[in-house]
Amino acid sequence: MTPDLLAPLDLAFWNMESAEHPMHLGALGVFSAPSPTAGAHAADLLAARAAAVPGLRMRIRDVWPLGFPAAFGGAAREPAPDFDPLDHVTLHAPATDFQAEAGRLMQRPLQRGRPPWEAHVLPGEDGVSFAVLFKFHHALADGLRALTLAAAVLDPMDMPAPRPRPVEPPRGLLPDVRRLPGRVRGAWSDVGRALDIGASVARSTLDVRTSTALTAPSTGTRRTAGVVLDLDDVHRVRKAVGGTVNDVLIAVVAGALRRWLDERGDGSEGVAPRALIPVSRRRSRTAHPQGNRLSGYLMRLPVADPDPLGRLATVRTAMDRNKNAGPNRGAGAVALLADHVPPLGHRLGGPFVSQAARLWFDILVTSVPLPGIGLKLGGNPLTAVYPFAPLARGQSLAVAVSTYRGQVHYGLVADAHAVPDLDRLARALTEEVETLITACEP
Repeated sequence: MTPDLLAPLDLAFWNMESAEHPMHLGALGVFSAPSPTAGAHAADLLAARAAAVPGLRMRIRDVWPLGFPAAFGGAAREPAPDFDPLDHVTLHAPATDFQAEAGRLMQRPLQRGRPPWEAHVLPGEDGVSFAVLFKFHHALADGLRALTLAAAVLDPMDMPAPRPRPVEPPRGLLPDVRRLPGRVRGAWSDVGRALDIGASVARSTLDVRTSTALTAPSTGTRRTAGVVLDLDDVHRVRKAVGGTVNDVLIAVVAGALRRWLDERGDGSEGVAPRALIPVSRRRSRTAHPQGNRLSGYLMRLPVADPDPLGRLATVRTAMDRNKNAGPNRGAGAVALLADHVPPLGHRLGGPFVSQAARLWFDILVTSVPLPGIGLKLGGNPLTAVYPFAPLARGQSLAVAVSTYRGQVHYGLVADAHAVPDLDRLARALTEEVETLITACEP
C-alpha cells in the first residue's frame, strides 16, 4: 500500500512536538454505569472495536523519496504491520477524580513509531460511573476527524456519510498548459495572502499586554478541569443581546479570566490577551478524509473591561469583523502558510515554530462539534464530555468547548506549575454566566 504523505499542516504538528510539549488532542468522556465492572467491559469493547477501524491502525513515519533531495522528504501515514489494540487501550485503577487523572495522562506524549492515539479507561470509585480519556495526535486528526475516530469505537450510531472526493487525473511529467494561467493567478493570490497574513501577525504583536499567568515558562506538566453550563442559559443571553452562541462562550472566557486574575492578585487592568480561535475548513460530511483542515481568527479578549455586556459587545464586533474578512487572511490564518513551506522546512523549523507560538497568540479558545444524538459505550450513556487542546511552548492555558445534549462543556488544560489554581478559573466560568444573565435582566 502506498504511504499517504502528510499534508503540510499535519507535518508541522508532527515536527513541532517535544517531550515537554506533546501535540495531541484529548477528550474526557464520563459515562454512567450500572455496576463497578462496566469500566472493564468498556475497555474490552474499545480494544475489540479499534482493531476494525482502519484510521486507528495508521502509524506515521519519515519518508525520503528515492532519487529526490532531502528537501522533498516528509512523513507519511501507513498501516502499522504489528498493530495491537491492547497497546493503545489501558484500564486503570478506580479513580476518585477523573480530571486529576486526565491531567497526569495528558502530559505524557504519545509513543512515536506506532499509531499515535490512546484510550484510557478510568473506573469511578463510586461504582456508578467511569470515564474514558481519548488522545489523538494532531498530525493524525483535527477535531472533526478525531470525533469520527472516537465514534467508530463507541456504540454504533448514524454518522453523516462522507462526500466522495473528486478524483484527480494522473499527472504527466509536464504541466497541462491549459491550466497554467489559473495556476499563475493562484500563485499570485497565495503570495498576496501570505503577505497579508504576515503583516497582520506583525501588527498583532504591537502594544500587547497580557498576564504572565498565561505566558509563564513551560514546565511540561499538565492539569485539567471541566465545567458544565446549561445551554439554555447561554441562549437566554444570546437572545437578549444578539450575536451567536459562540460569541457568548468566548465572552464568558474573557469575563472568567478577569475574575481569576483579579482574585489571584495579578490584576486585569489593561490586559487584552490575544486569543486564537481555530476555524475548521472541513465540512462535517467530509470529516472522514485524513489531515487537518484548519485556519483561525485572532482577537483581543476584552479582559480589562469591567462591564460584562461591554465585553460581549466587543467580542461580537471582533468576531463579525473576522467573519467578514474570512478565515483565509489575517493573523489567525498563519496555519495556511504551512502549505508554502517545503517538508525540510517543517522538519528543521518545527522547534522554532513551537517557540514562536507565544509571539503569535496568548491563549487558544477552540470549539469542538459533537453530534446532537446521545452517545453510548457498552450501552452506558455518555453524560459529559470535556475536550482538551494541546499547549504550545510558552503558553500556560488552553480552552476548548463543546455543546452536548443541552449542555456546554468547557475543557481547560493548563501548565500545572504556572496555573496551580485552575479549579478557581473553572468556577469563574460558571460565575460569569450568572453575571451575564443578571446583566440581561430588565
